[in-house]
Amino acid sequence: MVRPGGRSARVQASVHAAVHELEAELGREALTVPLVATRAGVTPSTIYRRWGDLQELLSDVAVERLRPETAPEDKGSLRSDLQAWAEQFLEEMAAPTGRAYIRDALLGDPDGSNAGQCSAYAAEQIDVILDRAANREETTPDVETVLDRVVAPMMYRILFRPDGLDTAYARQLVAGLVGSTDH
Repeated sequence: MVRPGGRSARVQASVHAAVHELEAELGREALTVPLVATRAGVTPSTIYRRWGDLQELLSDVAVERLRPETAPEDKGSLRSDLQAWAEQFLEEMAAPTGRAYIRDALLGDPDGSNAGQCSAYAAEQIDVILDRAANREETTPDVETVLDRVVAPMMYRILFRPDGLDTAYARQLVAGLVGSTDH
């Protein structure tokens, strides 16, 4: 387990920052482990030991970048909350940067743990929305149903059929799950 604020956390933070800086300055294609290590102030062996290779490092960085920064917005109803969240999720993940992070998260993930973490982020956000709705005494589906009927179709389209994706698609998925009007 990584101790918050310990040496391991500092190394991770400096290496992640180095990846972001170098990617912005030189482009992704120019990234190498020695270049990242030099910028981060660590040895290449530190990176190889912790991440294995550049692709696994980029995967780790991507997972961190895919972590939501705030709780889902409270719009007052299950449909409104879920619709706002789905629209934002689709917008962020379908953008070129989001698609690149998704690719990185999956490519450097030999055991599936990064994909699982990304899925957990979505599930946590949905759980907040469903808890709010339940507290308002609305009938709610379970988290897995929302993942299956809203998130999974969006991810499929983002990865394999991204043309024409817009907020109307997210709204359509939510309406198919919870109806098109507030309950």
